[in-house]
Amino acid sequence: MRTRILFIILVICTAFLSPALALLAGIVFALVFTHPYPRQSKKSSKYLLQVSVVGLGFGMNLYDSLQAGREGITFTIVSVVGVMVIGWLIGRQLKVSPKMSYLISSGTAICGGSAIAAVAPVIDADENETTVSLAVIFLLNALALFIFPLIGEYLHLAQKEFGLWAAIAIHDTSSVVGAGKAYGPEALMVATTVKLTRALWIIPLSLVSILIYKKKKGNKISIPWFIFFFIGAMIFSTFVPIPSVILKGISILSHSLLSVTLFLIGSSLSIEAIRKVGVKPIVLGVILWIIISITSLLVITW
Repeated sequence: MRTRILFIILVICTAFLSPALALLAGIVFALVFTHPYPRQSKKSSKYLLQVSVVGLGFGMNLYDSLQAGREGITFTIVSVVGVMVIGWLIGRQLKVSPKMSYLISSGTAICGGSAIAAVAPVIDADENETTVSLAVIFLLNALALFIFPLIGEYLHLAQKEFGLWAAIAIHDTSSVVGAGKAYGPEALMVATTVKLTRALWIIPLSLVSILIYKKKKGNKISIPWFIFFFIGAMIFSTFVPIPSVILKGISILSHSLLSVTLFLIGSSLSIEAIRKVGVKPIVLGVILWIIISITSLLVITW
């Protein structure tokens, strides 16, 4: 009973914290306490993330976002294809199971847990393979939210440069948005736009996965519909005059929901899942993450 009350209090309090602190609070809670609402938390975090991202769209200009998207499209195409191929090759060398390698590569290449969740049923991955892949991506994703802004500050990256780098090198949309917000408003706009453009690759990847694994017809492909609502919010705020008070209110609410989402994601960390991860899948995930982080940073800064 006390754990439940504490959890509810923390959910409310994290709405007033930065995304990084909210995620840290969630991880600490997961390590110390047993999660009182694991299923509800997982489901809520999914929808809260979508709502917060759509809300952020109301604070963005369509023309600026299109420019950022155009500049990031080449990075997106090269990084997605490159990570999938490199992940397959390294996975074979490390003798990681083919499906697990495919899931970890998909999560690294596109948008973390969302890509894994979309691809797993298509390739008929079992629960253990899916859980391990999600655990690897989650751990690296949580680390990225903390260290990327620090690296960006140390290297004196411009906000535009950091936003593009975060969108390419950080896995989940939640942490990309969180890192962008921590770095600055322009970084947030660039990071969110490029990341959501990249997330659309879930659709072709799922279709290709069906062909690769020769699954029977009728597989359900999870399409990230909230991305289209995000685009609609940008278009609406660009062409329809909205009072600044309302826009500010939407912005504050969206950022608060993002922090709550990150707390819920952090609190859902399973110690058992971490123990099942093993060394090789972690090595694969780390190698892919280092490759895409360093390569994209070099291209952006040079």
